[in-house]
Amino acid sequence: MKGMSNTTGRLAARNSFVRPWRIVEMEMWERNEIEEQRPARIQFHRDGTGELHFLVVQGGIDCRFQMRDGRAFVEFSWSGFSEMDETCGRGRAELESDSRLKGRVFFHLGDDSAFAAVRQRTAHHRQERGRRLHK
Repeated sequence: MKGMSNTTGRLAARNSFVRPWRIVEMEMWERNEIEEQRPARIQFHRDGTGELHFLVVQGGIDCRFQMRDGRAFVEFSWSGFSEMDETCGRGRAELESDSRLKGRVFFHLGDDSAFAAVRQRTAHHRQERGRRLHK
């Protein structure tokens, strides 16, 4: 966004990502595989942290939000476990629409995969929507 300060751009980008996202597809694996242990998801928090879960991988995220060419973008590093083995990597994601995220996750010295995620409704969002519908 032309004329937007760097801080304002980061805040706008951050606010676009801060919510849970359900990973619905990955380039390298089938949906039943990515949800082997639990629903596959990625979540970003306001403080630049987050979580990532897919396959037998779970990890913590350290992320940076920014605007690029007027679009919200996030880059992140992650570390955690794949089964009982420590693992880590990096990733990036971009908002494709208000409710769809596309990105790529990389394993350090290993595989990488594109992914797509959709906004996951939380109990709070469902309650708010219900209140608006009943007014």
